[in-house]
Amino acid sequence: MGQVKGFLEHRRQNAGKRPVEQRIRDYRELELSLTPDQIRAQAARCVDCGIPFCHGAGCPLGNPIPEMNDLVYQGRWRQACDVLHETNNFPEITGRVCPAPCEAACTLAVNDEPVLIRHIEYQIVERGFAEGWITPLEPKTRTGKKVAVIGSGPAGLAAAQQLARRGHDVVVFEQDARVGGMLRYGIPDFKLEKRIIDRRIEQLVAEGVDFQTSVTVGQDISARYLRKMFDCILLAMGARQPRDLKVQGRDNANILFAMDYLTAQNRVNSGQSSDLEAPSAKDKVVVVIGGGDTGSDCVGTARRQGAREVYQLEILPKPPERRPGDTPWPDWPRIMRTSSSHEEGCQRRWSVMTRAITGSAGKVRELHACEVEWVRQGDGWKLKELPGTDFSLRADLVLLAMGFVHVVHEGLVENLGLKLDGSGNIVAAQYQTSEPWVFAAGDAASGASLVVRAIDSGRSAAAAIDRWLR
Repeated sequence: MGQVKGFLEHRRQNAGKRPVEQRIRDYRELELSLTPDQIRAQAARCVDCGIPFCHGAGCPLGNPIPEMNDLVYQGRWRQACDVLHETNNFPEITGRVCPAPCEAACTLAVNDEPVLIRHIEYQIVERGFAEGWITPLEPKTRTGKKVAVIGSGPAGLAAAQQLARRGHDVVVFEQDARVGGMLRYGIPDFKLEKRIIDRRIEQLVAEGVDFQTSVTVGQDISARYLRKMFDCILLAMGARQPRDLKVQGRDNANILFAMDYLTAQNRVNSGQSSDLEAPSAKDKVVVVIGGGDTGSDCVGTARRQGAREVYQLEILPKPPERRPGDTPWPDWPRIMRTSSSHEEGCQRRWSVMTRAITGSAGKVRELHACEVEWVRQGDGWKLKELPGTDFSLRADLVLLAMGFVHVVHEGLVENLGLKLDGSGNIVAAQYQTSEPWVFAAGDAASGASLVVRAIDSGRSAAAAIDRWLR
């Protein structure tokens, strides 16, 4: 604990953002950086509590947050960078896109504002790259064992790096043209510029990871080929099966899954396709169905494309402004959150259910909905439509951002004959599936979750694979 009364002497200072009128004209990252002196003051707020809930209850990776903050306060940035990388392969990514459950679990959050953990992490790793402290870590010996990792999202990349450092030969298969999975194609550039991914991929390549892109495993290469060529495989494809909207008029044009919409714009930004090939919200009324992070990303993207109006509809009730009793500290609180995309212009409505969509000449023209109430019945909740609350919205583009149900079963998962749970996820005990040579990690096994949990799952799966191979 660097400054005993730091939390009393310094108030929380959030990192700033570029002005709205400026940032909606481009796709560059919108968050600004605090100065080194400001970061030192923020690190001084850490109370080094006896039981660091930020580290245990809050961070899935178990990042040693009090130690990290103390090192920053002391000016020992390089050691802070080393400590951070002991538990997190990609802090430059979590430092940008993680919702920071560690901050919600901070002891100061009981009755004060939490330590600025996420931005401190971001500052540490960016300084590490700038100073040249982050270099490839090659294994001293090679095992001769070969592992195939299917999918190059956060779980696949973390597992690949850990396995390569243990001396195994690792090949990562990615169905898209470039590496990164949902990090590259699902997250907009204004939250995560893709040079950040490319910079880290260079390190993985130098450490011996072989990336094979534009390969759909299960089609281009078979499960039989994998069994013959590799000692084991890790499935890290993510939960890519989107939840659909089953209402009248769903077959109208201009109704898109959110991930298809976001992926198309990310391809344009990276030069992989032209503006003419991507769906555009320019001069359109856009309705986003789903109130989560993916829906928020759609709002920000539509704003940058020049949408006339943007609506976001959520079927759940509006969260409270303050932490409610059903999510007490140090749990992640169920509270009202406003993202940077919402700040850019969006009309939000809660407790709304879409009932039908109508169109003209095959294209969507109106969305018809009603307000609903959630009524507790027994151990669960039941949805009840409220009479007299029907309304309609003009809609030129409807984006479905209602989450993801499970990993895509068609192709590799079916070919391998893997056991699935009731939700459609791959059953994996200690990351090992019903086929002993097949492992699963990340959203493919758990269902859709956070990037930070996917990284943790990939690291843990790599440890399980390493033990099995040895």
